[in-house]
Amino acid sequence: MFVLIGYVVVIACVFGGYALAGGKFAVIIKAAPVELFIIGGAAAGAFLVSNSAKTIKATVAFLPKLLKGSKYTKARYMELMSLLYDVLVKARKEGLMSIEGDVEKPEDSAIFKKYPLISADHHLMEFITDYLRMMVSGNLNAHELENLMDNEIDTHHHEACVPAGAIQAVGDGLPAFGIVAAVLGVVKTMASVGASPAVLGQMIAGALVGTFLGILMAYGFVSPLASLANQKVDEETKELQCIKATLLASVQGYAPAIALEFGRKVLYSTERPGFAELESHVKGAKKAA
Repeated sequence: MFVLIGYVVVIACVFGGYALAGGKFAVIIKAAPVELFIIGGAAAGAFLVSNSAKTIKATVAFLPKLLKGSKYTKARYMELMSLLYDVLVKARKEGLMSIEGDVEKPEDSAIFKKYPLISADHHLMEFITDYLRMMVSGNLNAHELENLMDNEIDTHHHEACVPAGAIQAVGDGLPAFGIVAAVLGVVKTMASVGASPAVLGQMIAGALVGTFLGILMAYGFVSPLASLANQKVDEETKELQCIKATLLASVQGYAPAIALEFGRKVLYSTERPGFAELESHVKGAKKAA
């Protein structure tokens, strides 16, 4: 929603300012289709050349996510930490082997079924269950587990950043493609050097539209998408870091309530629940169960 609102603001302010300055839209309207064809086509071709099929597919799949709001809210984190609390409490009271069935078949687990928002996220569930399974096996110490988690989170972050990098590369190239379109317009103008000054002025103005559109598309539309994509990737990574801190604290012997505090402190302040708020929530969820 905010993406579309932002685009409307960009268009309204740029073209509104042009209108207030007394600019005429006839030249832009006449030149824009050809200039957009050159700039957009060149950018699309460069995108295909510079990226593998896997990157292209990932970028196209990622674009719809940019139009949606963030799913990483306080409510989601409260549900995530309630899930971790329930699992760790069961493991502490009944032994780690007691959660083996929950880990192996989370779709049939009464604990995981209580938290549909988390269990619906396949990647997140895989991350949680994989490391709980390692904790049950008892073959890794805290340092080894932390190193493995760091490697997986780094890999995930790098892979998730690929679409953002591809989008940013397109944004960086658009001003240059705008110049290409403008130069072609100048070439066309120079070939008509015998025409009247009024005609030449129209042609030069049309050529400059290419530079204008290239810069506007880059800094008003495409590059902001790349920035937003990076922010969304950081939010995904932060959730994994929260799980990592909580599970590592449990492995090191801390009680479930204290382990949650390790995870809570990792979260961004805008979504982080308060200590008393989280404690009340997890205990309330446990009583309700």
